[in-house]
Amino acid sequence: MSSNKIAYFLRTAVVILALGTVEFSCSTSPQDTMSSRFHTFGTDLAFLKKHQLPLVLSSPDDDSAQVAVVAALQGRVMTSTAGGFTGNSYGWINYKLLESGKFTPHMSAFGGEERFWLGPEGGQFSVYFEKDKDFVFDNWQVPALIDSEPFDLVSSEKAKASFRKKAQLTNYSGTTFDIEILRSVEVMSKLSVETILQLPLKDIKVVAYETMNQVINQGADWKKETGLLSIWILGMFNPTPKTTVIVPFKNTPNAKSLINDSYFGKVPAERLIIKDHVLYFAADGKHRSKIGLPPSIAEPVMGSYDSEKGVLTIVTYDLDPNGDYVNSLWELQKEPYKGDAANSYNDGPVADGTQMGPFYELESSSPARELKKGQILGHRSRTFHFEGLESQLEPIAKRFLGVSLKEVAALEK
Repeated sequence: MSSNKIAYFLRTAVVILALGTVEFSCSTSPQDTMSSRFHTFGTDLAFLKKHQLPLVLSSPDDDSAQVAVVAALQGRVMTSTAGGFTGNSYGWINYKLLESGKFTPHMSAFGGEERFWLGPEGGQFSVYFEKDKDFVFDNWQVPALIDSEPFDLVSSEKAKASFRKKAQLTNYSGTTFDIEILRSVEVMSKLSVETILQLPLKDIKVVAYETMNQVINQGADWKKETGLLSIWILGMFNPTPKTTVIVPFKNTPNAKSLINDSYFGKVPAERLIIKDHVLYFAADGKHRSKIGLPPSIAEPVMGSYDSEKGVLTIVTYDLDPNGDYVNSLWELQKEPYKGDAANSYNDGPVADGTQMGPFYELESSSPARELKKGQILGHRSRTFHFEGLESQLEPIAKRFLGVSLKEVAALEK
């Protein structure tokens, strides 16, 4: 393992262990601390209404396809469903933390299946560490604007809501960014999903939504030598024992060697299977591990399949294969723009047996770009959930991911 990977492993272990000791750590009963794979959308929505002001969006042509968004949590998609109030709830929600009504030191892990963050996390251009502070957990702090401060609701309709946030950030090197964030969440119609797929979805349940995320430079020019920002979109989902993340990648001669599977120590072979153009990553919420793909081999799509519930989740995102992607390792970096474009994380117990989740994550990032005042950095992400029989979902998996669900199901046995 390289020194960079060892450093990242050690700092992340500290982060998770520390998070496990604060107020939102899990007890032995998941029902009173977090959402679970047994919750319905109605159950999660009723809970959210007790502690937040969720905005419920729905598909223009299917009222059973619903998405719950909270402006006070940075316009975050908390959860969604393809089956109305009695349908499956896809997003992981930290019940205990929301119920407490408090924010926690370093990070308030409220959950949610699509949230807005900014990069880089570590390095000389980090916006999570103050200037000249050591890269240790005690000094790490998620910026308030993406952790504890609300976004302003600009407008809302049946299927769409738009949000805005003005803020100032200073990175580790002392560069100040005056920014305006624009974010919208729009539920897509079933017809538009069929058009994208060029497939009929008559007997398949579906909910799909698109987020448009923009950061506008409202201050001095952004320069690579003094630090750039990137948009980081993270989704936390409810796992089952039979959930597998599926990530296609470019089949280049050295592609497999570029896949980072050592964030928390190397992923066990039985939990990560890498084929010529796709990898399968166990996402059962039982073993803490993470993978990452650089932009040179990433494809603008990833997904997961839960054969227990018959749910196929797809995430598509903007990708620039030649772009500069920020490096978030907690150290002064030789290559601050050689980071990942796509990641997936599987939650699991830490050394003392406690666990934040269980959940798993699908993450994408925008490239970092130099911007003059008034210029915009953008990142679009789409999340699709399909429910049906394996035979019904098979053509969707082939169209988006280039894989057969029969192969995925066989890996889970």
